[in-house]
Amino acid sequence: MTTIAKKWTLAKQFDGEPKVSDFKLVEEELSTALPPGAILLEALYLTVDPYMRMREYKIGDTLVGEQIARVKVSNNPNFPEGALVLAFLGWRSHTLVPHPEKEIVSGLGVRLLPDFGDLSPSLGIGCLGMPGLTAYFGLLDRGNPKPGETLLVSGAAGAVGSVVGQIGKIKGLKVIGSAGSRDKCEWLKEVGFDHVFNYKERTVDEALKEFAPEGVDLYFDNVGGDFAYDVMKSHMKFGGRIIACGSISQYNDKERIERSTKAFIIYKQLTILGIIVNAYTKRFTEGVTELLQWVKEGKLQYKETITDGFENMPSAFISLFRGGNTGKAVVKA
Repeated sequence: MTTIAKKWTLAKQFDGEPKVSDFKLVEEELSTALPPGAILLEALYLTVDPYMRMREYKIGDTLVGEQIARVKVSNNPNFPEGALVLAFLGWRSHTLVPHPEKEIVSGLGVRLLPDFGDLSPSLGIGCLGMPGLTAYFGLLDRGNPKPGETLLVSGAAGAVGSVVGQIGKIKGLKVIGSAGSRDKCEWLKEVGFDHVFNYKERTVDEALKEFAPEGVDLYFDNVGGDFAYDVMKSHMKFGGRIIACGSISQYNDKERIERSTKAFIIYKQLTILGIIVNAYTKRFTEGVTELLQWVKEGKLQYKETITDGFENMPSAFISLFRGGNTGKAVVKA
């Protein structure tokens, strides 16, 4: 017996913003007669994230990423048929995993999904997964926020930024968020941000002179580029901290022109810290447990922008760079 698996591979190297023609859908047969220890997974929900644009691929490589999958066939007592798992398997509809307990660089490649109760399992790739954990550890561990401080979040209506801002409110911070549409700004107000602004309608300088006249203590940067430059130049307090999480505004640039921020870092004694969530693999249970509790208590709200159909993975991915998602972008297989 066999099953037909589909996977999205790179057909052409990205040149600027990704195009549908840069991807190729490939089919392959997978045997359902499994060796001892192996499992066959069927994807239910797949993630598309901006970082995927920055990975180095060869032509023919499968695009990377996490998915929530169901164990379709199992020859492993630790992964019974029907169980849900979180797996870093890439853009694949079905995957044969010979050794699901084997660790990869970022921890376990396949692990059983925690019990979310009545919540959708898709949250395992959203606010209760990599994006939520990036926000959790990035803000709380790297940012070391203190009650009463002013927190600025760029890309605030995205999967990471929306969680960062809400955790900031839970911890007693004044939270300012930027987003690229009026609808997104309205949603951020609904979830508790103190101030929001549409960066397409107001400059950073205009907004922060009004909302943070005394300056910003902590800036969670998801966009990079001119936005980050303007914040560091004119609005960070002396001794302020910056969490560098992403730079989506630059991912598609064919030539990157970086304006130096060294003078601001020196004279304001700024601290810049990166966040890579895989550095916290051993603490994932801690993070998910607290995030889940906040969701159940109504302190942490979320949105998902769901695209139906595995065949639409490239379109969902491309939409990220056009501001098409509010909250987490998810593909429902």
